[in-house]
Amino acid sequence: QVHLVESGGGSVQAGGSLTLSCAASGYTSSNYCMGWFRQAPGPGKEREVVAGIGSDGSDDSTSYTDSVKGRFTISRDNAKNILYLKMNSLKPEDTSMYYCVADFRLAPSTSCSVRSAWYLEVRGQGTLVTVSS
Repeated sequence: QVHLVESGGGSVQAGGSLTLSCAASGYTSSNYCMGWFRQAPGPGKEREVVAGIGSDGSDDSTSYTDSVKGRFTISRDNAKNILYLKMNSLKPEDTSMYYCVADFRLAPSTSCSVRSAWYLEVRGQGTLVTVSS
């Protein structure tokens, strides 16, 4: 079972930037989809997968939800077992708890799209991002 630990969250003003990191351990292969999902504070808020990346970490394997496209960049370093999310031009509506997720069910080369049916239970503890206006 892979163990995921996020870091890098914090409080920034609108227009600012943050980079989240997720260290993965406990699994010898990198042959699985990884992604980031978020859940805004408050009751009834749904989880939203904002970025996904395939096992090879190529740009072609990345996928973003429309609301973050052009502002967020996902990447992974398989040698170091670290997943990143670079977030630029942050908006107050980006305020959420962000979670790193590993999905072993999706095809790791072709199905790491944000539109796939991600299994979100293999995740880290989350890191809070707060964007003030």
